[in-house]
Amino acid sequence: MTTGLQFTGNLGPNATQKWFTFGWNPANHIIWTVVPITPKSGAPEIQWSVAVERYSPTGCTYWITATNLTNVAITFEGRYAIL
Repeated sequence: MTTGLQFTGNLGPNATQKWFTFGWNPANHIIWTVVPITPKSGAPEIQWSVAVERYSPTGCTYWITATNLTNVAITFEGRYAIL
C-alpha cells in the first residue's frame, strides 16, 4: 500500500467546497480521507464525499466535496491510500 498527502484545504464556518485531483491510474484502487488539522474537540469537524470521472482509458479524476460541520474556519488534509 502507498499513502500520501495530496492537498491541504481550508473551509469557512459551515462551508462546503469541491476539490479535484486528476491523472490517477484507473487500474488502482484508491481510498480518500479528509482529516482536520485544526483542533476542535467535542464533535465531528468535517464530512466528505468522493466522486470519480473516467476522462480517458488511462486516467481518472477524483472530485472530493468537503463540508465544515463547525461554526469556525478549519484547515484539513486530503489524503490518499493506493491499495
